[in-house]
Amino acid sequence: MGIPANTVPPRRCIAETLTLAGQHAEARPVQQAGDLGGYEGFVIGSAAYSMHWQKDATAFVMSTRDLLAHRPVWLFSTGPLGTDAKRVSLRTTAEPKEIRGFRTAIHPRDHHVFFGALDPGRLTFAEKTLRKLPAARAMMPERDFRD
Repeated sequence: MGIPANTVPPRRCIAETLTLAGQHAEARPVQQAGDLGGYEGFVIGSAAYSMHWQKDATAFVMSTRDLLAHRPVWLFSTGPLGTDAKRVSLRTTAEPKEIRGFRTAIHPRDHHVFFGALDPGRLTFAEKTLRKLPAARAMMPERDFRD
């Protein structure tokens, strides 16, 4: 939801960090995942919108769950706005609804929420219209919550 264009995607940051730590890592969109058999572990993430992962990311996890259940997997979600100073509890409440099912299906080692940013100039017409309501503006503050 309106994240500035100059932001490096978390998947690239994670791959770069793993590579610097001596682990071979590749960052790919799920549509370009290819053959997964040669990989020892996975870090899978999705933007979260209205408390849900993107459909293509959810479909990827569920369609590869037999493989993922037998490899180390870490999950991350990006995009919810951190509107409270209590970061730890907010990360728990900002968890997308699909994560519970993923825990049962693939047993990930962890899930982490990366807070997002709201740039009103990048909102859709519907989002701009909704944001005119005082309650919605309080829930969707114009701010960068990324760490």
